[in-house]
Amino acid sequence: MKQDMIVILDLGSTENTVLARAIRDMGVYSEIHPHDITVKELQALQNVKGIILNGGENRIVDGEAVDVAPELYGCGYPVISIDHPTAKCEKRYDRIPEEPVLKSFVFDECGAEANWNMKNFVADQIELVKQQVGGRKVLLALSGGVDSSVVAALLLKAIGQQLVCVHVNHGLMRKNESENVVSVFRDQLSANLIYVDATERFLTKLANVSDPEVKRKIIGGEFINVFQEEARKLEGIDFLGQGTIYPDIIESGTKTAKMVKSHHNVGGLPEDMKFELVEPLKQLFKDEVRACGIELGLPDYMVYRQPFPGPGLGVRCLGAITRERLEAVRESDAILREEFEKAGLDKKVWQYFTVVPDFKSVGMRNHARCFDYMVIIRAINTVDAMTASIEKVDWDVLEVITNRILNEVDHVNRVCYDMSPKPPATIEFE
Repeated sequence: MKQDMIVILDLGSTENTVLARAIRDMGVYSEIHPHDITVKELQALQNVKGIILNGGENRIVDGEAVDVAPELYGCGYPVISIDHPTAKCEKRYDRIPEEPVLKSFVFDECGAEANWNMKNFVADQIELVKQQVGGRKVLLALSGGVDSSVVAALLLKAIGQQLVCVHVNHGLMRKNESENVVSVFRDQLSANLIYVDATERFLTKLANVSDPEVKRKIIGGEFINVFQEEARKLEGIDFLGQGTIYPDIIESGTKTAKMVKSHHNVGGLPEDMKFELVEPLKQLFKDEVRACGIELGLPDYMVYRQPFPGPGLGVRCLGAITRERLEAVRESDAILREEFEKAGLDKKVWQYFTVVPDFKSVGMRNHARCFDYMVIIRAINTVDAMTASIEKVDWDVLEVITNRILNEVDHVNRVCYDMSPKPPATIEFE
């Protein structure tokens, strides 16, 4: 990487990402590393200009306070500490310094240049991918999500037809999503794309399965099976492309940071898939991934795609999945997204979707009694997905959405709006 870097050493702070983002917002690249990094490892990083020791509530590990190697203080980099009372440096702070103080350290003391931007990042990564891959091939599971789509676009810029994309349609995608993936990557970007329609295979495996965790395991396991089957048909594949992003690595834990959750793309590959990884987005936060997608020329609807669970609509078709209810989820979700976009809510609301429970309620249709399903609308806002509040959608907008769902979606006679924040509810239903 050609950009200057400020290294944050994790000494148990819960605000490492806040600090890293504050520095990146100044136009200077910043990375979080474990507290026990050696001088040799630090010097191996490119263009390091300064070090911040970031202590906090998790600094005590196994009854002892963790610290950095003493020789780090004398290795030639400017050093400041936050909430680390025994740090052997002149400047110590109880909390993250105000912006002017932080800027003074980054630019005046460290001499860093504000050269961190998406144009430079993309150019750097294209060069690095070319160096890593050479003339060999990369295999990528292209789900159509933001991360995999941006990885695909970047790898196409770097190695073109050496990239082999596999898109598996498990039948649990949102309306027109697989078609959009094929249209953008195969038709517009001329990607080497293998499309696998495994709808029948997945729905057969999921028949009569109602437990949410069992459904997730079936969907995840079967996806790996399909992907491995396609990979074995190919020759000369040495690399596996992945959409790992920086929060995946951070949330999976460092030696002093508690693991928030495990991620399938951080140490979760099947052991028999002997590929070297290509992870060009692993330094980016989510909003930076979206900015990277725009820089690469991807369409807005793909870059600003709604967060979507790995099991897809399988966990929004509650209980045992039926084709009838699955189609009701898919169609109602499409209506909700269309009307939110018309109302300008698509960029305001963090996540919105519909679910269909596995029970019916009595209603009236064509002057006769009917017994049909309900659609539940959920729209929430959050900063970190740990807590979430309910979006207060205008009544007129909800009325339009309700009328459209009742008139256009088969086997539905009732629409409800979920008013439950997180906690005590969660974002998804299953």
